[in-house]
Amino acid sequence: MSIGNSPEDERPFEDGRSSDGHEEEARPSVGRALQQARIAAGLTVDDVSSATRVRIAIVHAIEADDFTPCGGDVYARGHIRTLARAVHIDPAPLLARYDDDHGGRPAPTPAAPLFEAERIRPERRGPNWTAAMVAAIVAVVGFVGFTAFKGGDSDTDAASQVTQGATPSASKPAAPKPSNTTATPKSDPSDSAIAAAPQDKVTVQVSAVDGRSWISAKDHNGRMLFDGLLKKGESKTFQDSSKVNLILGDAGAIQLYVNGKKIEDDFQPGAVERLTYTKGDPEVG
Repeated sequence: MSIGNSPEDERPFEDGRSSDGHEEEARPSVGRALQQARIAAGLTVDDVSSATRVRIAIVHAIEADDFTPCGGDVYARGHIRTLARAVHIDPAPLLARYDDDHGGRPAPTPAAPLFEAERIRPERRGPNWTAAMVAAIVAVVGFVGFTAFKGGDSDTDAASQVTQGATPSASKPAAPKPSNTTATPKSDPSDSAIAAAPQDKVTVQVSAVDGRSWISAKDHNGRMLFDGLLKKGESKTFQDSSKVNLILGDAGAIQLYVNGKKIEDDFQPGAVERLTYTKGDPEVG
């Protein structure tokens, strides 16, 4: 049985004093305000944890004004907002109190210069055909030059033969043209960048469709790909060879596409979600 299953056991002292006999401040702390609101609503810690998907240990820590398990100011603010809504109080005063106590609202972390997915995708399409065309042109020019040089040392009959031989050689550039024609259908199936996700990697697209949200993305080595605010209408794409780890500060505002497939979810507004995706069919870790 987890601590806090009985709201009556956590009621505040009637005489306005704390357990050590000292008077409490006129304005309760963030954790104390959340605890009092939960008790007033007749909810246990288990009830709040089940409704918000915030772990029981984190709920206990926040109510004790210990925000270390949250993993940073961004996630602490998201948890405060989620818990406040669960116990039916306005989160804005609590967030303002938290910011006052912790040096102000955190500034967004700049995005990584270029994501691996955005750097790899252009290199997998055009450059191969461009190299093939350049090689073909160089081969034709070299052949024509060699033929002309050889014809200068021959007699008139040999020059005539070279001229006749140059005609079929001039038609040789037609060889790469059919390969370009066959390459055209390959670009048709990819109407968007996410649809062309390679099968040997995991590709995740995060879009803020219903509002802004703080997000964090790491690769399989734990390297930070992005940690900051995604505004409404913005999207980010992440790619890794095996695994992408996500934390969504307001999962209800986010739409996910993983390996070319839309993720159907029931994320609630303000809910903090920790997700892991791997190659193949999307699987939430």
